[in-house]
Amino acid sequence: MIWIAATLIAAAAQTFRNAAQSGLTRQIGTIGATSVRFVFGVPFALLALGLAALAFDIPRPGGTTLAWAALGAGAQIAATVFMLITMRGQSFGIATALMKTEPVTLAIIGAIVLAEPLGPARMGAIVLATAGVVLASGARWSRASARPVLTGIAAGALFGLSSIGFRGAILSLPDGGYVIRALTTLAITLGLQSAAMLAWMAIMDRPALRGIVGEWRVSLAAGALGAFASLFWFIGFALTAAANVRTLALIEVPLAQILSGRVFRETIGRAQLLGICMIVLGVGWLLAAA
Repeated sequence: MIWIAATLIAAAAQTFRNAAQSGLTRQIGTIGATSVRFVFGVPFALLALGLAALAFDIPRPGGTTLAWAALGAGAQIAATVFMLITMRGQSFGIATALMKTEPVTLAIIGAIVLAEPLGPARMGAIVLATAGVVLASGARWSRASARPVLTGIAAGALFGLSSIGFRGAILSLPDGGYVIRALTTLAITLGLQSAAMLAWMAIMDRPALRGIVGEWRVSLAAGALGAFASLFWFIGFALTAAANVRTLALIEVPLAQILSGRVFRETIGRAQLLGICMIVLGVGWLLAAA
């Protein structure tokens, strides 16, 4: 069950990366802060792949691998755009809850595109954990308007599609163990995303491009953490269905709620407590069924 450990490591590293990126948004804007995880993550991915090449043969990606990687890279960028639109139009709680619908759409897309088995036990666990996130978010849904809800669901679906693209790229590589295939896919994906973001900033947003250069120290830390987190996400995708990985990652929600209660003395309502219990039960059910 290596994928479980990989997923938990990825979720923890992603939390630290988000913290590093959060301050950059105020200083260099949304586009600049978003591009940091890609542009400054590439050197670390290439360095790791180069070191791995000393001990393992690097699998040669073909057209199929590049197509899957491009799908994942493009979907992830588009999902980020929809996520930002949702956060501008709704509260953070509603936006977060909508993003976390990803495992449901991911399971359905995976069953259709990659022919991954979707039995009643797996689907039930995924739905239970996702519904728990909606309750645990504490969002006031009576204030939600239609357009941000749709963009939020679209963001979750696109994040799910990106995970399918990454898993498809990993599985399409002709040979190699799960670590070297994950590293190879990571380097390809970050390369594609960096090229796209740099081209966009060079043409449409020069201040953001100057900003990430000026804030290179913080950007480098965020890029390193982003590449580290992505590597372990990809290791998880190499070993099991992407829906399993993203559902297990929901365990970070109750952990964050517990942390906020202990550290920041924030109260947790009954609905949120019920949501946390649903997440824990859903994740446990998923692990039993996997």
